Amino acid sequence: MSEAQQTTQSLILKAAMQEFLEKGFQAASLRNIVKQAGVTTGAFYGYYHSKEALFEALVGEQYDYFMDCFCQAQRDFAKLPPQEQPEHLGIDSGACMHQMLLYAYQHLDEFKLLLCGAEGTRFSHFIDEMVGIELQGTHDYLKVLADLGRPAPPIDERLEHILITGMFNAFFELILHEMPLERAEHYLAEMRDFYTAGWMKIMGQ
Repeated sequence: MSEAQQTTQSLILKAAMQEFLEKGFQAASLRNIVKQAGVTTGAFYGYYHSKEALFEALVGEQYDYFMDCFCQAQRDFAKLPPQEQPEHLGIDSGACMHQMLLYAYQHLDEFKLLLCGAEGTRFSHFIDEMVGIELQGTHDYLKVLADLGRPAPPIDERLEHILITGMFNAFFELILHEMPLERAEHYLAEMRDFYTAGWMKIMGQ
């Protein structure tokens, strides 16, 4: 790609970021993006075949990083010997969440788009996807406890969903409010302690 092409593409992406942050995906106008970028519609379609593809170019990498990091932490925990999993509860996932927080602070605008402006795209269920993965991980861990002879009392699946959704919403509040990173890291550590203790209590551990 030539220098001129890179400049044109960067102008399109910059204008798109501004438009999507202001209006969200559904209300954003390609006409406005092209106008603000100072390029023709034909030039735009030389880079992106749709508004969806443009949105993907802005947030796809960040979405993939988060999901890969989160899923890897789940896999790493599941690979631990069953007898070691209880003592690792909250530790590995906490390290992953901290890594994700640091990454999000390097890409605040992209995560604002993912969290607040993605309706109408494949990213609109970002938090729901993470909740679903965490729910499955929770169910797998409950089976481990039962196999270890430490079964948890029955936990209503609706309550599980509420607690896990609340955990992720709390995490993403740190990002959306753009509080100083040092304070966000402190809050995240306290949130981890809070949720870990709560889960251990209702699991009877």
